[in-house]
Amino acid sequence: MNRYFLCLFFLISSLFANAQTKPADKAKVKYEYSLYLPKDYQVNKRSYPLVIYLHGGSQRGNDLNKLNEYGPPQLVQQGKDFPFIIASPQCPDGKYWSTDNWLDPLYSDLLANYRIDPKRVYLTGISMGGNGTWQTAVAYPDKFAAIVPLCGGCDDSTQICRIKHLPVWTFHGMVDDKVPFGLTDRLVKRLRSCQGRDQVRFTQLVKEGHEIQYLYQRKKIYRWLLKQHQ
Repeated sequence: MNRYFLCLFFLISSLFANAQTKPADKAKVKYEYSLYLPKDYQVNKRSYPLVIYLHGGSQRGNDLNKLNEYGPPQLVQQGKDFPFIIASPQCPDGKYWSTDNWLDPLYSDLLANYRIDPKRVYLTGISMGGNGTWQTAVAYPDKFAAIVPLCGGCDDSTQICRIKHLPVWTFHGMVDDKVPFGLTDRLVKRLRSCQGRDQVRFTQLVKEGHEIQYLYQRKKIYRWLLKQHQ
């Protein structure tokens, strides 16, 4: 086994090591997060949709500025306006999105301090965050109105039907050399086989690799998300 495949095997094994662990069995850990509030948040009294964004492996640590390298946090940094709240937690070094129960503390904190519509909570992430999006949705099948995993996977054939009711739009580059395209392809096939489920959308990016973070600049993803309600 050459060095590349050995590293890939270790990464995937680490990512999925805790996939079967129930959230209640994991330690509740408060992850620091960056927060975006819509410009009209202070003048309106209504509740807002919430998008939780999970970053990739290179943004782990204890410096929230690292999240600005790409994705929604970068767009916010550049002055982009969104009609929803964005919470971007940061996974600590040496951990994965499946390591701790970070969602319960995050969600409780957000719900206590901000006007959030609990029927319009969405989850998205890329690479390691794409894995985390699948895994978190499976662990909390009734928490989200929709999910958008980018170039991630979740090797969980026994649990994926837990989200058969959940709108999913997933993307993966067909020549991805970091997270194999087959991980998403297999997940989509399993999900579509769950009692005839056919609502999952799978955008296969021909001749594209792992660097698909530009998709977060596409308005159509957010338009699709905001159409989904619990």
